[in-house]
Order: sequence, then C-alpha cells, then structure tokens
Amino acid sequence: MDNDTIISTLNNLIETCKDGQNGYKEAAEGVERADLKTFFYECSQQRSQFAGELQSLVREHGGEPSDSGSVSGSIHQGWINLKAAVTGQDEKAILNECERGEDSAVNAYKNALEEDLPANVRSVVQNQANTVKATHDKIKSLRDLARAAAN
Repeated sequence: MDNDTIISTLNNLIETCKDGQNGYKEAAEGVERADLKTFFYECSQQRSQFAGELQSLVREHGGEPSDSGSVSGSIHQGWINLKAAVTGQDEKAILNECERGEDSAVNAYKNALEEDLPANVRSVVQNQANTVKATHDKIKSLRDLARAAAN
C-alpha cells in the first residue's frame, strides 16, 4: 500500500473521531443524568485521544494530518441530528443519534481494516475499532434501557 493511501485512510478515521468527539461533547451537554453526562464526556475524550494517535501515524508516513471533523457525509449528518435531539433534551433521542454516529464509526473502521495497512498501523486501527464497537454496543444497550423505561 502506498503512503498516500495510508494517509488518506488515516485522515478519514481522524475525521470520524473528530466528529465523534464533538458529537459526544454535545450529547454530554444535552443530558441531565450525571452517569450519562460522564459517559459521554469520556467518549469525547477517548475519540480525541484516538485522533491524536492517528495524527501521529499520518506524520510518521510523511503526511499532513486532518485536524477537524468531516463537513459532509453520514457521520457528520448523524451528529447534526444529535444537536436537534439535544435541544429537546430527549435522552432516548440523544442515545439514538449517538448510536447512529457509532454505526458510521464502526463502518469507517471496518472499511479501513479492509485496506492493506502496515502492521503497526493495522494494530492501532484494530485496537481503536474494538473500542469503537464496544462503545457502540454500550450505547445500544443504554438506548434499549431508555426505550424500555419509556414504555
């Protein structure tokens, strides 16, 4: 795999992480429950850390790392929808939008792992992908609990 493809793949993941970082911060500010607020802030910090790791890898491969989220695409749109849910402070809607954002993140990592990445890059991406999937599953569980409580 050539460096340009590696850099492009990593920059896509950086944008995904930045979208998640901003989205989770927004979610944290929009919920009342202290446990959810803490969880969302932790997710935001985690995505910031992931972006930093990926930016270092881009630099190692001679590239210029992305430093912002995406401005188009499904991930960004999902987090835009989150803003509407936050405005209404609807916990279930916020969890739904976070799950939608995580669905996009899981897919972004899956697509990256389909590339022929160098071993050191693959290792970082795989570890992050595992964490993203675990976060997705936790949000889905929280969303299901919120739905059950609403019924």
